[in-house]
Amino acid sequence: MKYFYLVSNLNKDPGFALRKRVSEYLAGHGAVCEVEENATQKPGSETECVITLGGDGTLLRVVRRFADLSVSFIGINTGTMGYLTEGDRDNVFEILDALLNDEIIRERRMMIYGRIIRGGKVIARHRALNDIVVGRINSLKIVTTRVSVNGLFLKQYQSDGLIVSTPTGSTAYNFSAGGPIVEPTARLFVLTPLAAHSLNNRSLVLAAPDHVTIELMEPTAGNEGKCEYRVYFDGDKPVPLLPGDVVEISQATTYINILKMSERSFVETLRSKMSD
Repeated sequence: MKYFYLVSNLNKDPGFALRKRVSEYLAGHGAVCEVEENATQKPGSETECVITLGGDGTLLRVVRRFADLSVSFIGINTGTMGYLTEGDRDNVFEILDALLNDEIIRERRMMIYGRIIRGGKVIARHRALNDIVVGRINSLKIVTTRVSVNGLFLKQYQSDGLIVSTPTGSTAYNFSAGGPIVEPTARLFVLTPLAAHSLNNRSLVLAAPDHVTIELMEPTAGNEGKCEYRVYFDGDKPVPLLPGDVVEISQATTYINILKMSERSFVETLRSKMSD
């Protein structure tokens, strides 16, 4: 590859020192590296690969912004654990050499798409690579949701909220909530309740073509106005919800390519990341 677009998280790259080293290295090896200076900027038409310097959150934000472009994505980890990102500061130039020589693995990942409907009108819509979460803030009150799959009623949940996760996001919030870990290139998604007030609070694995509808129900008597509700896309893009709002979730038409450094299996990666 020759044409790159570089995005760095200032909080994890103080003074953009690493960004400077990366861009100079690529340029010094005959590549073209465009550096993002502001959030309104977009990669040029020749861009083959978007590189992020930061953690998983940085990569997720960039993927959502540029998912419609014909580019691949790779994140170099300057954060903490990082399931989506590769390597760290110590082997950044090894990663760059692999990109320059096209010695990388491309993994095609599915995304999910959510629409928020209020009074029959769509008030917001976003995609997510990891998950869409319906929950609440500023309260410990129970969230009551009515869930349907493909138009058929499934269950009414009383819980702290619901997570709808992609395979990529199965190792994120879904995993913390007790949901299953899924091979990241699979074609499915997972519905996981958060701290459900039920003896049956298991996750549900759904086929990629399925459609999930989550309706936010009225709070129980005496709890009106004591809770604020939100829906989050990849832990970002919070959209306020009101009782009666409906969140429709389905597979997005967009797939993205995540670049990996080796053919190390998902099981090997999982063992390495969870060794602590």
